[in-house]
Amino acid sequence: QVQLVESGGGLVQAGGSLRLSCAVSGRSSSTYAMGWFRQAPGKEREFAAAITWSGGTTNYADSVKGRFSITRDNAKTAVYLQMNSLKPEDTGVYYCAARPFGSGSVYSATTYTYWGQGTQVTVSS
Repeated sequence: QVQLVESGGGLVQAGGSLRLSCAVSGRSSSTYAMGWFRQAPGKEREFAAAITWSGGTTNYADSVKGRFSITRDNAKTAVYLQMNSLKPEDTGVYYCAARPFGSGSVYSATTYTYWGQGTQVTVSS
């Protein structure tokens, strides 16, 4: 069992920055690849970013590439999403998720086994 707790969401003006954190704990949690997804009101949950368990490989949705950065600490007890140049369309609930190594596409929510409760990000224009 892996537990994920997100924090760092809030209200920010367009062009601003936020840093989301996800505290990771539980058995074998350090061997899981991690991802961030987001869900805007009335829309489906979508992939934002992912990182391998080693931190050596990252993936980003085209909509956030160049603006967002995903990292994880060396102890593998936290994952971060640095969000810069935020736009109103980045508004939504952001979820941290964990997937077993080699379990399929990093872009698909169905390959992630564990999810956090989400943190709200609101970007005003």
